[in-house]
Amino acid sequence: MHAFEESAEFDDDSGVQPVLSVVVIGRNEGQRLARCFESIALIKTVDVRELIYVDSASTDCSAELASRYGALSITIHPERPTAAVARNTGWRRAASDLILFLDGDTILHSDFPRGAYDALSMDESIAAVWGHRREMHPERSIFNRVLDLDWIYPPGLTEFCGGDVLMRRIALVETGGFDDGLIAGEEPELCRRIRARGFKILHIDEPMTGHDLAIRNWRQYWKRAMRAGHAYAEVSERFRNSNDSFWSSEHRANILRGSFWAFSFTAAAITSVRFGFVPFACWLGLLLLLSFRSGWRARSKSKSLLTLLLYGTHSQVQQVPIFIGQLTYAFEKLRSSRSRLIEYKTN
Repeated sequence: MHAFEESAEFDDDSGVQPVLSVVVIGRNEGQRLARCFESIALIKTVDVRELIYVDSASTDCSAELASRYGALSITIHPERPTAAVARNTGWRRAASDLILFLDGDTILHSDFPRGAYDALSMDESIAAVWGHRREMHPERSIFNRVLDLDWIYPPGLTEFCGGDVLMRRIALVETGGFDDGLIAGEEPELCRRIRARGFKILHIDEPMTGHDLAIRNWRQYWKRAMRAGHAYAEVSERFRNSNDSFWSSEHRANILRGSFWAFSFTAAAITSVRFGFVPFACWLGLLLLLSFRSGWRARSKSKSLLTLLLYGTHSQVQQVPIFIGQLTYAFEKLRSSRSRLIEYKTN
C-alpha cells in the first residue's frame, strides 16, 4: 500500500513544489476507491501534504481500506449522508491553502494537479479549476456510453464545476463551503456563491479524472435523472429572485419538455387503443426527429453517429425523470418534509 508523506522533491522554477491537500469522499465504493488512492499515489509534480478520506457511513470496508492507503480516514454518520456534508468535513480538517476534491469512484490523471495549480497561479481571482472528466468504461453499458458525453464541456470560464476540482481554501472559507442541506447540485450552488464574491471558475483543456459511473440498468439511469431534477428545483428556487437566477431557465425548460413527453406518451398510448398503432407511431416519429436534432447539435462530442443518436434520444427521454424529480421536490416541500438521499449506484 502507498503512504502519503511530505515530499522532498523540488520544482525547477520556484524551488519548492506546490503544496495541497487531497479530500476524497465516498460511500460503498469498494474497489473503485482503491483505484482512486492508487492514482493519487502517482502524483509527482505537486506535494500532496495530506490525504483525507471522508466516508459517509459505508456498509463495506471503505474506511479501513482508506487507512491502509495512508489516508486520514474519517467516518461520518449524518442524518442524510450527502456529498456536501462529506466535502465540508474534509476541507475543514485540511491544512493546505489548496484543496483537491475527488469522488471515490474516479481515477486522477497525474498531470492535472500541477496544470490546475499553474492555472490558479495566473490569476488570483480564479478560485476553482477543473478539467476533463470522462467515463472509463463506456463499453460496459449503453448508459455509460451515452452519459459519457454529458461530461464534455468547452474549456474557459464557466458558471460551475463538478465534484472533482482544485479550489482555493479562501473561497471555501468566505462562502462557508458546500450547502449541507442539498442532496444534489451542491457544486453548482457553491460556485454560484463563489462567483457572487468576484471569484472565477475555470475549466482547463486537460484530462482530469476517469469516472466509473457503473450504470447498468434502466432503474439506475432513472434515479440519477430524478436526482438531477431535484437539484434543478431546489437550487433554482434559492436564486429565483436574485440578479443571477441560476438554473432558472433549465428549471422552466424541463417543466415544459418533461411534461410534454410524459403526457404525450400517455395520450398516444391511450388513443392507440382506440385508433390502432398510428398515434403511437406518430409519437415515436416525433421522438426520433427531435433526437436526431439533439444528436446533430452535439456532434462535436463524438464522431460516432450511433452514439450521437443515442445521446440525442437520452436528451429527450431524460426530461421525464428529471421532471418527476422536480415534482417530488415540490411535493415534499408542501409536506414540509426533507428529501432523502437518492442513490443510484451499487457495488
